[in-house]
Amino acid sequence: MNSSISSKGQVTVPKALRDRLGLKAGTTVEFELTDGGVLMRKGHKGQRPVDRVRGVLERRHSTDELIDQMRGARPRRRD
Repeated sequence: MNSSISSKGQVTVPKALRDRLGLKAGTTVEFELTDGGVLMRKGHKGQRPVDRVRGVLERRHSTDELIDQMRGARPRRRD
């Protein structure tokens, strides 16, 4: 599917994509620059609650270490 950018910088999202993603007039979309180009996703109005606390906690252990602390040490592999 292709679209072009207008002189005002606007892009028309093809109808099939709008329908599939539930994009309606006024829907917020987010753009993210990636190595391969640009990713567009359905956005959120305002800040999500999780965004306010992201990065607040300090990680002192790896995820594997935390799981081992909760479940107990994993059995050793026999090679």
